[in-house]
Amino acid sequence: MRVRIIAVGDRMPAWVSEVCADYVRRLGTKLKVSLVEIPAGPRGRGGSGLRAVEIEGERILAELKPSDYLIALDERGKEISTVELARRLAERMQSGPDTVFTIGGPDGLAEAVRVRSDFTWSLSRLTLPHALVRVLLAEQLYRAHTVLSGHPYHRA
Repeated sequence: MRVRIIAVGDRMPAWVSEVCADYVRRLGTKLKVSLVEIPAGPRGRGGSGLRAVEIEGERILAELKPSDYLIALDERGKEISTVELARRLAERMQSGPDTVFTIGGPDGLAEAVRVRSDFTWSLSRLTLPHALVRVLLAEQLYRAHTVLSGHPYHRA
């Protein structure tokens, strides 16, 4: 199984790329993680961004295979612990198809993406910057993998 992160936004600060790459490097060949960046949809001045969200949703859905297990990161999703994430990751590793995490743009995820998702996960009830969500997701994937491998990184 491979893990893909599909994230809206392609102009992240350098520190985001560096930190995410570090966690992916730490995983090595144990868990293959890749990032697909989706350009943000065009937003007009003072516009609601609804059309931009639809465009982003279409771009996200175009990256998916029918067999992909999609986890949408959304503040309205279910909050889970790191140990629960590790358990879910272990289940996904046993089942075979790729697992895809998706992070929306500044106005969130399109309804079509939420409907397609197999699970909706909230990292927090707080609204978080999308750059920080990438870092938190990468760290939590690494941490969950260390839980599964018995590595002392995670201390519960």
